[in-house]
Order: sequence, then C-alpha cells, then structure tokens
Amino acid sequence: MLRFIASRLLQSILALFVVVSATFFMLRAAPGGPFTSEKAVTPEILHNLEAHYGLNQPLWRQYVGYLGNLAHGDLGPSFKYANRTVNEIVAEKFPVSAELGAESLAIALLGGIGLGILAAIRRNTWIDYVASTFGMIGISVPTFVIGPLAVLAFAIHIGWFNASGWYTPLDRVLPALTLGIAYAAPISRLTRGGMLEVLHQDFIRTARAKGASETRVVLHHALRGGLLPVVAYLGPAIAGILTGSFVIETIFQIPGIGREFVNSAFNRDYTLVLGTVILYAVLIMALNLVADIAQAWMNPKVRLES
Repeated sequence: MLRFIASRLLQSILALFVVVSATFFMLRAAPGGPFTSEKAVTPEILHNLEAHYGLNQPLWRQYVGYLGNLAHGDLGPSFKYANRTVNEIVAEKFPVSAELGAESLAIALLGGIGLGILAAIRRNTWIDYVASTFGMIGISVPTFVIGPLAVLAFAIHIGWFNASGWYTPLDRVLPALTLGIAYAAPISRLTRGGMLEVLHQDFIRTARAKGASETRVVLHHALRGGLLPVVAYLGPAIAGILTGSFVIETIFQIPGIGREFVNSAFNRDYTLVLGTVILYAVLIMALNLVADIAQAWMNPKVRLES
C-alpha cells in the first residue's frame, strides 16, 4: 500500500508541474494583458505598472520567479485587486465553494446511492423505472439548464427561495440541489449496476440460504462490492463538482472561488487565474488519490495489480 500511495504522489507532483507550466505560458500567449482591458493608460503608466509586477522581464525569468515564489507558498499579488494577494483572495473565497461542494456531494451520494440500491433490489418494478428515468434525465440535462429552470420555478414563480445570494441557509438549497442532482444521476446508475452484479454472486446466495435478512444481505454483504464502481467514479465526480461550481456560482451569484476564477479570466488577472488553477489541481489530485486508496482498500486486486 505504501508503494501504491508513493507512486500516486509522484504522478500527482509531475501532473501539477505540467498544469502550472501549461497555464503560465498559455496565459502569456493570449492576446492582451491585465492592464489593457480598462480605459487606455499612457505608455509611461503602463511601463510603470509592468515594471512593478515584473511583466517587463523576459518570459523565462518570470516563469522561474513564479515557480520560486510558489515553492514558498506565495501565489503573488492580484493584478486587479489593489493591495491584495492571491493567497488572501483564495482564503476568503474558497470556504464558500467548499461548502457548496460538500453539500452538493452529500446530495449526490445520498440520493444516488439510495436510488441505485432501491433500483437493484426492486429490479423491473416502478421504483427501478423511476430511478432509471431520473438517471437518464440527470445525465442528459446540464447544470446551466437546470439552474435557470430551478430559479424560474422555485424563486420567481413560487417564491420559496432567493434567485441569488449566499446569505441564509435557504440560499444554499437551489445551488446544492442543482449541482448535486447532476452527479446523483450517474451515481445511481453505477450503484444499480454494481449491486446487480454482486447480488447474483454465490456468496450472496449462501448468505440468504443461511437465513440472513435481506437488509443484512444488502448492507453487510453486497454493499461493499456493489459500491466499487461508485468509488472509482468519485474522483472524477468530485472534480466535476468542483469545476461545475464555476457555472453554479455564476448563475446564483455566489461569492466563491469559482466565480472569482471566471472574473479573473475575463480580467486577465494572471496570478489569480494561476492561483485558482493550482488550488483546483491540488484538490482534484488529492481527492483522486483518496479515491484510489479507498478503491484499493475495498478491492485488494487493484492494489496488487498496481
């Protein structure tokens, strides 16, 4: 297991280096700059701004300097927020996105796994058909369609929730449901398929022959093997929830890091774009590593093959 974890860590470090380097050079290759989107400034002021932020240096020197600061945990100053660093902005905005992601993931896991188990043990009944229909609709309809429809129905027409904002507990409901349902759908289908495969195994028939209740058969014997596809999917799913918050935070005007990333891309705020990309890359790699470890723990065959 230690070799397995060490291998994944080395792969993650290499992948992070590639992500940082590619993002750095792609930002510099894009037309325009952080000080060209606003009203025109005089060449003298533009020169002073570029000198202050080090943008007048050769590209390779900027790159090496950024990597050196990054090694010390310094993400640099923001080009658009005066007297603020990227570290401060990330520390302020990320907890909002983390809360939205945790609530959405809880909805996705509880709803998806619950529906999948019910569909598997009630195969070819109306419960199975409802769960399959939900899964198909959830996979087919993107969040940027579900979000505005939810606002239109539950905020504008019915008036149960606010159309935007992040002030009261009720403001969390629509964004978390919109993002959670999008991932509850594939999780329900994966759970159903995994449970159906396990429920036909010999050890399940043996457990039933020994008189074990259906609840014990499902929860104690079948669930661990049936959830293997879900565990394998959790890494990409959590990554999708994190990056999906870009859309949700923009639709519902949530002051999170995803919305800040979108604004920084439009503003060409190089350091803030890089900081958010690095943050999401580290999170996604860490969560994928946790998913791999959980899968290896649940299925020793994966660990041995690795």
